[in-house]
Parts: sequence; structure tokens; C-alpha cells
Amino acid sequence: MKVLLINGSPKVKGCTYTALIEIAKELEKENIEIEIFHVGNKPIRGCVACGGCSKTKGKCVFNDDTVNIALEKANEADGFIFGSPVHYGAPSGLITSFLDRFFYAGNCFAYKPGAAIVSCRRGGATSAFDQLNKYFTDRNMPVVSSQYWNMVHGNTPEEIEQDLEGMQTMRTLGKNMAWLLKSIEAGKNAGISLPEIEPRVLTNFIR
Repeated sequence: MKVLLINGSPKVKGCTYTALIEIAKELEKENIEIEIFHVGNKPIRGCVACGGCSKTKGKCVFNDDTVNIALEKANEADGFIFGSPVHYGAPSGLITSFLDRFFYAGNCFAYKPGAAIVSCRRGGATSAFDQLNKYFTDRNMPVVSSQYWNMVHGNTPEEIEQDLEGMQTMRTLGKNMAWLLKSIEAGKNAGISLPEIEPRVLTNFIR
């Protein structure tokens, strides 16, 4: 089993990375393979709703950033954790543009557990956290919780490590992710099949 951890901060090893590492340690203790993927610090274009990804078999038509690289890795992952710093009370612009295309083009997310974490200096953490969780609930993904909302507070990696409650929340999240992955695997081995997905019905209210 493998969990793909996406670092949506422009900083490779900043506060968000520090929180993701704390989760990764717990996953590795449970013999879960991990990979931390950095979205980068170069511009990532947003989704333009062209619909081209419906013809490209789970890839975005734009191929000049890290989205398609991550989508290839997503096919091999059994679970996902997405991390972002809080910018203006919301996830970073990088991770927002990244995830809009990642989830719109990707077709490998159903029934794979997902979780979001946010790193915040002071305020805006819950609104950023809420926004990230909406991606999972649109793709039939079980959402992994912790003992508190998945957030850490601090302005440097060293300050993040001093947020004892936040770091404990990250560790608990890692343990819960490992437990859910193993429970899903046990269910499959016991002959429990995944739910059948009905053809999508779209209701438009203005005609």
C-alpha cells in the first residue's frame, strides 16, 4: 500500500512539509509506502474547463507543469494527503490551480482515502481546510479524520514542531490513514466489493 502526500507550498521544506513528514513517519511505522510530491514553485495554470481531459485518458491537456506528473503517481497510490499553507484564508494559489486540474482530469480517486492538512501562521485555517475537503467528497473518496481539524500553527518549521497539539493531530491522522487502508484491504480479501457507481445524473435548474 502506498500513500501519496502532496506538498502544495511553494517552499520545498517549509511548514507544510514539516507537518507532512510527521504524518509520513506514522505511515512508515505501519509499513505503508509513502512519497512526498512537491507541486513546485513555478506557475501552475488553472483549469479552463475545455473538457479535453475526457479524451486524454486521465491526463490534462496542459503538459507544462507538475499536474500530469502527479496524476501518473496517483494511479499507483492507495491514499492521498494534500497539504497547503494558508494564504489569505484559503489554500495556496498553487495547490488550488493544481487540484482543480488534478481532480477534473484524474479518474483514479474513487474509494481511495483522502485527507487534507493546512499550515497556518495564525488565522484562516478552517476555511482553507474546508475548501480542500470538498475535492474528496466530489470523487467518492473516504475522508480520513484525526482528533482535531488537521492543522498546524507556526511561522517556521521550528515553530511548527513546537505546536505539540498540531503535531499530535498529524500523527493521529497518519495512524488513522494506515488503519483505514488496512481495513479496506481486509474487506477486499474478505470478498467485499466496492460500491457500484451509478451513471452520473446532472440536474440543471435554469433552462
